[in-house]
Amino acid sequence: MAEPGTARPNDTDPNLEPLFYPTNRLGFDAPLRWLRLGWRDLIRARRQSLTYGAGLVLFGYLLTWLAWDEGHTLALFTLGMAFILSGPVLAFGLYSISRQLEQGRQPRLGMCWSESRNHLRNELLFALVMLVILLVWARAASMVHVFFPIGEELGLIGWLQFLAIGSVVGSLFAAVVFSASVVSLPMMLDRGTDAITSALTSINGVIHNRGVMLLWAVLILGLVLVGFATAYIGLAVVLPLIGHATWHAYRETVK
Repeated sequence: MAEPGTARPNDTDPNLEPLFYPTNRLGFDAPLRWLRLGWRDLIRARRQSLTYGAGLVLFGYLLTWLAWDEGHTLALFTLGMAFILSGPVLAFGLYSISRQLEQGRQPRLGMCWSESRNHLRNELLFALVMLVILLVWARAASMVHVFFPIGEELGLIGWLQFLAIGSVVGSLFAAVVFSASVVSLPMMLDRGTDAITSALTSINGVIHNRGVMLLWAVLILGLVLVGFATAYIGLAVVLPLIGHATWHAYRETVK
């Protein structure tokens, strides 16, 4: 286990969980290397990875059907955001596959469930926090309409202001979610840390590698958009790729 961070209040107690773990400085070549390593894992465990990815795609179709059945665009947007925000939790099994490969074992989907169950309490706590953020995000998005007088002709300037405000609000929430989740779930799996320690370590890693993590976020967003553009079909490959790459991001980020 890595040496704990300096945030530990009492270094004389070796059993005391640190507030967060130290992180490495990363180069801008790291995100592309993570994708290459993630692709390698996907190829080495293609059956398990693609099966897992297909399950996530079916889950995405279910969410879309539920929103479409309601007939509300806002519901479709909210459920879409819920799918994205829950991505790190849903990809827990993919981290397990990469971990099994790293340990020289033959990956098994049953082991993914077993390892996920062992950390279920922390996963649920993390998912609950993401749900709260989602609800606040949805509320903030609806409040943006205060600057959007429905029924009036906004004009070009009005539309630009509306889009600017909405983008700023969305970016703030996206930054919080990404920072707290970028390496936290793989860390829970690998080190058995609690949700708070994992999230704070993840945030610490982002703070010390802002440019690199911004590039990583852009790459993830681009890949997910490609998956959406293929009517979710491409997500069967994209999501496992991102999940495996995230494992390697964790391994290189956290000491």
